[in-house]
Amino acid sequence: MAHKERVFSGMQPTGSLHLGNYLGAMLQWIEWQKTRECIYCVVDLHAITVWQDPAELRKSTRLVAASYIASGLDPKKSILFNQSQVTAHAELAWIFNCVARLGWLNRMTQFKEKAGKDREKASVGLYAYPNLMAADILAYQATHVPVGEDQKQHIELARDIAQKFNNDFRESIVAAGYEDGNFFPLPEPVITGPGTRVMSLRDGKKKMSKSDPSDLSRINLTDNAETIARKIKKAKTDPEPLPSEEAGLKDRPEAQNLVGIYAALEGISVGDALKDVGGLQFSEFKTRLGDASVSKLEPVGAEIRRMMDAPDELDRILIDGAERARAIADPIMKQLRDIVGFVGPKG
Repeated sequence: MAHKERVFSGMQPTGSLHLGNYLGAMLQWIEWQKTRECIYCVVDLHAITVWQDPAELRKSTRLVAASYIASGLDPKKSILFNQSQVTAHAELAWIFNCVARLGWLNRMTQFKEKAGKDREKASVGLYAYPNLMAADILAYQATHVPVGEDQKQHIELARDIAQKFNNDFRESIVAAGYEDGNFFPLPEPVITGPGTRVMSLRDGKKKMSKSDPSDLSRINLTDNAETIARKIKKAKTDPEPLPSEEAGLKDRPEAQNLVGIYAALEGISVGDALKDVGGLQFSEFKTRLGDASVSKLEPVGAEIRRMMDAPDELDRILIDGAERARAIADPIMKQLRDIVGFVGPKG
């Protein structure tokens, strides 16, 4: 039985999305929804792997959903919902906890980074969340996952879990009508887009992140025009003018980052961007970059603010999306319960 091509991706509701999310993910999500079945999720179950204030979690969930829509995601073309509304995610994550091996999780570098020196005090959820990520994808038998480079390891784990499940239950899977014995597809990571790795405005060697303590390190999608222009103006640079060719960006991380952002916003290659701005001092280039940033992002921020003033509208969109997501996941989970050997209704 061939699996239908289906896209799944999501982001955590832990603060405002930023320019890196917009260039590295949102623009690609918007393109994919034109030609493929797409499921986009606000992953609030992932958010609580570290403690969240309940009121802030509700606000952040709506904020991320509003950011998706304001960036161009169409909830009529794509399925948009928050993860906790679809119980298949948590149920399948438990099954995968029993399929995945401890050694696999021990190799996950992001847990080591997030837990830091207090690893013994980290939640079990933080340790096992790659299994939940695999469940997010495979509850819909998704085939493609747009992700950043830092999430590639987790998609590889999802593939390992899918393969092991298929091997462990092959006889039951074939009996369920999957002649090739593959109940789950092996999802493919898709790491493309105009700005797959946008770096901090304060340090060109660090990825732009909403967890960075300095708000000047990122452009939030909620920032107004004045704030966007100010952050670009204050962005770290070096004393040399911009080169005219890409080779000249080597060992100049801040220059490389800012030119990359400019190219992505203008929808052109870095090489073509340098044909336009090569030779400029940063003071002049930052004016151009600021204008391009404001032109693209200020309307997004204005729409986010409008939608946040209408939370009932956002909630209706998320509830509708959850119903559509369950319509896909529920039949898959009914089949899976029978394959595993649970007593209950069969698919």
